[in-house]
Amino acid sequence: MTLTAPPAAAGSMPEPEGSRVAVIDQAGALLGSVLDGTRFGHLDDAEAVAVLTALEELGRRVDGARLRATTDIGVRAETDLGSGSLAYRNGCRNRVEFITQLAGISGREAKRRLKLGETVVERTPMGLPVPARYSVIAAGLSSGELGVESAEIIATTLTALHGKVLQDDLDHVERALVATATGAVTPETAGLPGAGIRFAPDLLRAQALEWQGRLDPDGTAPTDDVTEATSTLTFGLLRNGLYPLRADVTPELRGIMDTLFDTYLSARSRTPIFVPTESLDRGTGLDGLDEADADTERFSADPFTGDTRYDGDRRTAGEKRADILRSVFEAAARDPKTPTMGGAAPTVMIHVNAADLDQGRGVGWIDGIEAPVSLRRVKEAICAGGTQKIIVGTNGDILYLGDKMRCFSPKQRAAISARDEGCIIPGCIIPARWCEVHHIQPHHQGGPTTITNGTLLCWFHHHTIDTSGWNIRMINGRPQIRGPVLWDPTQTWRPARTHRANTPSPEPPWRT
Repeated sequence: MTLTAPPAAAGSMPEPEGSRVAVIDQAGALLGSVLDGTRFGHLDDAEAVAVLTALEELGRRVDGARLRATTDIGVRAETDLGSGSLAYRNGCRNRVEFITQLAGISGREAKRRLKLGETVVERTPMGLPVPARYSVIAAGLSSGELGVESAEIIATTLTALHGKVLQDDLDHVERALVATATGAVTPETAGLPGAGIRFAPDLLRAQALEWQGRLDPDGTAPTDDVTEATSTLTFGLLRNGLYPLRADVTPELRGIMDTLFDTYLSARSRTPIFVPTESLDRGTGLDGLDEADADTERFSADPFTGDTRYDGDRRTAGEKRADILRSVFEAAARDPKTPTMGGAAPTVMIHVNAADLDQGRGVGWIDGIEAPVSLRRVKEAICAGGTQKIIVGTNGDILYLGDKMRCFSPKQRAAISARDEGCIIPGCIIPARWCEVHHIQPHHQGGPTTITNGTLLCWFHHHTIDTSGWNIRMINGRPQIRGPVLWDPTQTWRPARTHRANTPSPEPPWRT
């Protein structure tokens, strides 16, 4: 049975809005009666699949219409309309409050719809039509082929690229991602793997990040410090005999953890299954730790010694613990007792185009990790772990696989560890087994991979050595350091730490 609104006669006035509402009500009642009479568990497989598919198609149409309706109400309820605002006339402070009361949705959902509607819905403020910024997304939402969740992923990606790339490139990405999300075959997707297959939002998000990383490779670098600053590991209060744990980790650390987890799990003939969890709410309640408490940790006791000190390291205690966890996993990966995976030690492979590396542009990619890795991270990984050259043909086939070029051999690392004992930055007590070997003269500038050009730095100080103000030089085979002005106003070169065993014990006083 099909319900249609009575057609308007040629030249007649538009039908009253009430008739549209009546038809929508009739359609809802009809759908409700069908669903109420459906016993889903009694459907055969083909019917169950067909019903779910039909409901999702209908749901996408309804979601698109709800988005357009919410955006329209948001325009009518703008506070700058004064007494003419729908929010004002209904006793609400703003449009979000009005929409939440009208639609019975959360403020978060209302803001989400309004934000997406600003770019993918045609609006009519002051009665003047303003076309949608992303017309291809808008068309997909109207037709019901594109879901709101996928539309949000694509719009967020395009907004991040807006103003940074050419408009033609932006249009190309929009068409390609919409085609990927709907399963359409277009000139942008023809010939690509998966063309013609609808990508679910999780896979679409990875595709969107790849487009963003390729078109705006420098866009990942400015966010490095912000991303690292939010990498934390926090224990909450004891509950039911357990300490809750909350962590935010970078893509590289996630890659290290996944690799090591997979190694141990495969050694026990178990299948590793990692299920992404929803973002944890910030604030109090979930883990027993208030955000204010986290801020007070910034200058609290050192996580290893308990000593209170200030050495220019402005990481919170949670950020320090995250970096320590990284070092633990990296040290475990280097440990000869760690199980092998496929006959080789667990290794995180970062792939980067050689031309991009030579020209100082682009990003790297870790297998299984959807977020790109900035070129600065790639260079750090090369400095610490070495490289392996692979030549790929025009058809994507492997033409050449070179030997792995390690930067520092185990014997060189052992010798450097015997000299430095641990991270050479004053006040840092990270031991040698958790440190990386740093080229004092950068490797990409021709610095030799020798004991006299290598020194130990923890991951944090290695990661920030080019921006933190610390300087390192080698004099007579021993590293010297000069701290930033805040740490040392005199800017004096000083001998770095040395292994405690390198200093002989003094004679007992009764022998002198």
